[in-house]
Amino acid sequence: MSSTELRHTALDAVHRSLGATMTDFAGWDMPLRYGSERDEHLAVRTKAGLFDLSHMGEITVTGAEAAALLDFALVGNIATVGVGRARYTMICQADGGILDDLIVYRLAETEYMVVANASNAQVVLDALTERAAGFDAEVRDDRDAYALIAVQGPESPGILKSLTDADLDGLKYYAGLPGTVAGVPALIARTGYTGEDGFELFVKPEHAVELWQALAKAGEGAGLVPCGLSCRDTLRLEAGMPLYGHELTTSLTPFDAGLGRVVKFEKEGDFVGREALTEAAARAGQNPPRVLVGLIAEGRRVPRAGYAVVAGGEVIGEVTSGAPSPTLGKPIAMAYVDAAHAAPGTEGVGVDIRGSHEPYEVVALPFYKRQK
Repeated sequence: MSSTELRHTALDAVHRSLGATMTDFAGWDMPLRYGSERDEHLAVRTKAGLFDLSHMGEITVTGAEAAALLDFALVGNIATVGVGRARYTMICQADGGILDDLIVYRLAETEYMVVANASNAQVVLDALTERAAGFDAEVRDDRDAYALIAVQGPESPGILKSLTDADLDGLKYYAGLPGTVAGVPALIARTGYTGEDGFELFVKPEHAVELWQALAKAGEGAGLVPCGLSCRDTLRLEAGMPLYGHELTTSLTPFDAGLGRVVKFEKEGDFVGREALTEAAARAGQNPPRVLVGLIAEGRRVPRAGYAVVAGGEVIGEVTSGAPSPTLGKPIAMAYVDAAHAAPGTEGVGVDIRGSHEPYEVVALPFYKRQK
């Protein structure tokens, strides 16, 4: 395979038949949108959306010391995750910099599935393989073993219930259970990256088209629409969820990103980055670095990643993600700003958009929280 050749998911032909606008995302040819990004976004907020997330990187870790390996390799306390549950965590460098944020599912007593971002899957696989030395555990690249379909939005439980007898009501947030959906064997997970209730279905690639079509048909009366990566980005931005390469990078520790809670110092034994992260935690406690905040535009101009945040003629921060918010009806952004300007309601903050300092309101994240 040449380095320029894009990878295709098992649903590639389906996306093309639906008229999707395709884009290169982390080496995968992925649907950006099918029609209107705004309509897709609002469908997820009010009804339901269907996503192909088969570009995510699944890595299986098995063996008697699988939990011990993951506790050493990641910053979270993985040994305490119950079978059938999942945990949000991170993998860091020795200097505390974030290599990726992950979801780890415990599938069985000695079997875990680590789900990495598409752009970092190889990096995470390499790091876990390297860190497995000396542990009685196997790290397996399962990226080609799964297709991943997500149904997100308030109508998603009803749509899925019509296709499975799995106990969806008993499936908690950040949990996963094996079941059958539309006759297809699946790992049914309830995590999501949209701020809405929803499910992720890990299936064999050869079952992906059949499952997608069954979900699309089941959702016809409930307003389900296929959704691309573009609205996934605006949905996660409204929900204040970080995106690797934007809010999370190797130059930031979890404490810099306001996500120090994922680092579990209380777990036994050493883990990669423990010493550097102990120092980062102490620094953050005494003199917080730049703080991740929300910004809401007073005008119509959209901020983009890398734009400077300004106050009193000085640069006080940088935008990490920005987009028009279909839910709020205004442009929004996440940005790291100096602690002195991070309090919600701070006056005089703007974003430098091509030389013009556009006024912005500083708000607490997230911008949007669903009604339970």
